[in-house]
Parts: sequence; structure tokens; C-alpha cells
Amino acid sequence: SSRTARSEEDRDSLWDAWGSWSECSRTCGGGASYSLRRCLSSKTCEGRNIRYRTCSNVDCPPEAGDFRAQQCSAHNDVKYQGQLYEWLPISNDPDNPCSLKCQARGTALVVELAPKVLDGTRCYTESLDMCISGLCQIVGCDHQLGSAVKEDNCGVCNGDGSTCRLVRGQYKSQLSASKLDDTVVAIPYGSRQIRLVLKGPDHLYLETNTLQGVKSENSLSTTGSFLVENSSIDFQKFPDKEILRISGPLTADFTIKIHYAGAADSSVQFIFYQPIIHRWRETDFFPCSASCGGGYQLTSAECFDLRSNRVVADQYCHYYPENIKPKPKLQECNLDPCPASDGYKQIMPYDLYHPLPRWESTPWTACSSSCGGGIQSRSVSCVEEDIQGHISPVEEWKCMYTPKMPVVQPCNIFDCPKWLAQEWSPCTVTCGQGLRYRVVLCIDHRGMHTGGCSTKTKPHIKEECVVPTPCYKPKEKLPVEAKLPWYKQAQELEEGAAVSEEPSFIPEAWSTCSVTCGVGSQMRLVKCQVLLSFSQSVADLPMDECEGPKPVSHRACYSGPCSGEAAEYAPEETQLLYGSLQEFDELYDWEYEGFTECSESCGGGVQEAVVTCLNKQTREIADETLCVSSRRPPQLLKSCSLDPCPPR
Repeated sequence: SSRTARSEEDRDSLWDAWGSWSECSRTCGGGASYSLRRCLSSKTCEGRNIRYRTCSNVDCPPEAGDFRAQQCSAHNDVKYQGQLYEWLPISNDPDNPCSLKCQARGTALVVELAPKVLDGTRCYTESLDMCISGLCQIVGCDHQLGSAVKEDNCGVCNGDGSTCRLVRGQYKSQLSASKLDDTVVAIPYGSRQIRLVLKGPDHLYLETNTLQGVKSENSLSTTGSFLVENSSIDFQKFPDKEILRISGPLTADFTIKIHYAGAADSSVQFIFYQPIIHRWRETDFFPCSASCGGGYQLTSAECFDLRSNRVVADQYCHYYPENIKPKPKLQECNLDPCPASDGYKQIMPYDLYHPLPRWESTPWTACSSSCGGGIQSRSVSCVEEDIQGHISPVEEWKCMYTPKMPVVQPCNIFDCPKWLAQEWSPCTVTCGQGLRYRVVLCIDHRGMHTGGCSTKTKPHIKEECVVPTPCYKPKEKLPVEAKLPWYKQAQELEEGAAVSEEPSFIPEAWSTCSVTCGVGSQMRLVKCQVLLSFSQSVADLPMDECEGPKPVSHRACYSGPCSGEAAEYAPEETQLLYGSLQEFDELYDWEYEGFTECSESCGGGVQEAVVTCLNKQTREIADETLCVSSRRPPQLLKSCSLDPCPPR
């Protein structure tokens, strides 16, 4: 070993000292500098007389452009074969990446304009390796020549990949007549190695939002490479596929969207590395709990935004499962005796003789919703108990050595009651058009019949039906409605409207029929009401607060035939006809009520018969809209004042 050391010393002694470093070949973006030495021997010296190092390893401004492109454009004013061209760079040449090959714009002409690019030119666009003296030299992410250190997937040199997380997923389009586009995925600032592949007839486009709040949109209409918010985008468009690549890191928040362009469904697969920009940071110790005589102090952890360099709410750090909040540290402090205690105070272990501060909570509030998921809250405070057992509130940091109890929690997460429709009854007729009915129940999450369903979403209990068998008897003047028990059950459920948390019309029970026989009327009160969830009480509202049709407040009723009348229908059919279906056809009808005055006093005039809508029971004039189901009688005219007029 001693002989080897002497031989190395003899070899180095033949060289002069290394000279100073040359000026950097570039001012930014990574260049090369060299140093020379002279051989002092008349014989050949072993080793090299030049050494290199990287320099100017700072990013160039966006407007500086590509270094290889600058070298090509330097030949724009030099004629090639008697003609001037605008030269564009040819990058990533696998055979000779350090030669200056350029292509004339608008042509297929590719020429090697120089055997060597300038020192510091990148060998490949996606690599730190640089050309020095015409040879591609390995450069690590530490910007050292010959270094094999590489960036991890998060972009951290020689990192362990813990500062980012892999996000991968798939989106499937759902065609909708009311929606022309949709969001595929939101990719936040700083993300890397982004790749999306769309398969189908639809089209990708992107929206960006910078940290300064500047928003923009790019339609990605053609294949090519371009800059969006200083991020290099590589987009390829095929007839049935689109591929989007972004190496990153993104300098803005990107939102990838899809524009529906065909009837077939499309799918998008995406993968990228998302930076963990919120991390827990341990704080210094808080002030001591006592100024003398022994106290305690704690550390805490705060959520820190690496992007904005500021403290944010803890919920941002809880978003990342990789983030583990450090536990607070507890230590004793200010152990010097207090002057007022005769120069001595014994320090007792706090967990035995002086209980540590603790969290205390109030009872949970009532749930904000009676079903479907609500929230209830409580207050949590830090309290301290002294040796005598007296409890008093203290600063929250004193309790931070244990997790704070939650102040909100979900409640009543079971489903709200919903309508359940039973099977339809048979049609009420055996031929032609009739009606059919069904029972609709309000069912809770346990399958029990209950109230509380919204009247706005209740399925209808009656609908028309047609029996294809033709009828061969005269059509009844009035339709025959459903027989019991189907309609009776449906009617009872329909009238049992329950107050809900949405304002709705709530009808009260019908009054008794106004007559003891024949056709009369019934009345009921209809209110607009709402259920107050917290107090579980019912409040009356103005009528205009309720939406939807207001239930009728009066209807016709039939109490059976009066003595001496011939019943056209059986009693149960007649009661069902008039009392249940609120038909006004037989209660109101058009009638002639005399004639108007003569249009002339002599010489012949005309009188027109007056037609009015009458209540056939009370013989009172009613609103004409109540007679719309009856045919209005024809207009009748008669002559009048036929005597000749006296001469003037």
C-alpha cells in the first residue's frame, strides 16, 4: 500500500496545479465549466489535463426558450446551398444526441449544422444529462457530473417517495340530454407524471386556475406539444382515442373535462403523482404552566401548507392517510422554588397528585334532521382540577397531549320514510273505459307503516283503464267508480296527510253531509303547515308558502234517496258515486231563466233567453265553471214589440 501511494504521488507530481474554473457556458438551465492543468514532464503524463463541473443550475425564465433551438436559429441568416431557412431543433437523436441537427421549417430537410452542440446542452429533453465537448455526460439530480442520484416520483432528489401519492382511476361517461360536458378529474398544483387515455368518440379539454386566481381554458383541438401555464403538454388525437401527457410539475390547478360528442359511451383512464402539500409540523414548547415551583409545558402539531408557507386548519392534513400527527410532548419546567414558599416546594408527579388538564364536553344537541342523516354538536373545553377538587376552564393547549373529542357527529343516518305502492286493482268495468285503484303506504326504514312522507312525491292512487272488450249497452250517464274495498282503502290513505318538514297543505276531516237525504255538500278546513324538526311542533304558515295544488275544501255528498224518489243506483253505488268522488255533474246544470228586454220598443225587436248555472238543490245561481261538464243549451230568440211605431 505504501508503494501504491508513492506511485500516485509521483504521477501527480508530474502535473502542475489545476487552474481556475472557466466562465459557465450558460447563464441558466445548467451549463458546464472547465479547469486546465499542464504536464511538467518531458514525457507523457498520466491522466487528463481538463476537468468539468456543472454550473448555473437555476431554471431559465420561460421566455428564454430551448437552448438547442437557440443554436439552430443562429444559422437562420447563413445560407445553406444558396438559400436561407428557418431552422428548428431535432431532439432526442438516439445515435448522436450531441450533434446539432436541425430541420428547415416547412420542409423535410434535416441537416447537421455542427458536429457538436455547445457545452451544457441537454442530451435528451427529459434528462439532466448534458453534452460536454461533444460527448453525453451523466448528470445526477444533484447536478453533479457522473452522479447516479435520481429524483423520486415526487420530484425530490434522492427522495423516498413520501412527499406525494399515486392517484389512478377511471371515468366512464354517462350521456345526458341536459349535459354537454363533465369533469373527469381535478389535478392539483405540483402534480407530476400525468397521463390520461380517452377511448371513445368524446373529446378532452382542460381548464386551469393559477395560484393568483387566473382561470383559462384550452380546447386541445389538434395533436402537438404546447405550453399551458408554463407546463409542457403533449397531446395526441386519434379517430377513436386521445392521449394527454404532462411531465410536470404543474404550475396551476388543472381540471380535465370531457365534451360529449357521440352517442356511444367513452372511458378515461388517468394516473398521476399528487404532492402532499399539507404536512404536520411540530411546534415549540408552549409557555410553562407555572412561573416557579414547578409546572409543565407541552408541544403541539400544526398543519402546514407547503405551497403557501402558512398554517392551515387541521382538516387539510387529515385528508392524506400518509400523514400521521405527532403526539404532543410533555415536560416539567420552572422547577426553581417560589420565594413565597420558604424557598422550597416539592414537585409531585402530575399524574398522581396533580391531575393533568382534561377535555370535558356538554351533552349532544338534538339532531338537525329526523331522518336521512343529520348533524348534532356539542362544546368541548379544556378544564383543570386542583388538589381540592375544584374544576376551572384553562387554555386549550394544556389539553393537547390527548386528542380533542369531536364536536360534531352524524345522526339519524337511516333512510327517511318513503311511499310504497301496492298492486293495482282490477278495472272497475268489464268493457270500455273505467278506473282502477291501488293502496299507497308510507313505509319507514324498518318496513313499518308510518307517517312523514312528502305529499309532493306520493304516487297517484287512481288512474284510467281500458278493457278492450266492446260495450253493447247504452253508455251510462255517469261513470261507475271503483267498488269497495279497493277505493275505500285508497281514499282513507289519501286523506291521511301527515305534516312534514316541507311546507304542505294539510286537510282536516270532512264535515257531515248538509242533508239527510239526496245530494248535499260537505266542507273541510285546509291549512298550510310545516313540522319544526328541533321542537317537533307544527306551525301554521300563509297559504302562499305551500306549493302544488290545494286540496278541495268542499264537495258533494249523497245521503241516499229521499222518500218517494226512485233510486237509479244501488245505495252503496250511489254513496260511492256522490260522496267519494266529488262529482258536481248532477249538482250543477244549465237552465233557462227568462228573457232579456226587447231590443226595440216598437216596429219589431228580439229577446234572447238567459242561460244560468244553477245549484239544483238550492236553486241558487252558481259560477259557470261548475257547469263546464254539462252541454250549454242552444241560444233561443223570440220576436217582440211588433206594433208599428207612430209617425215622427
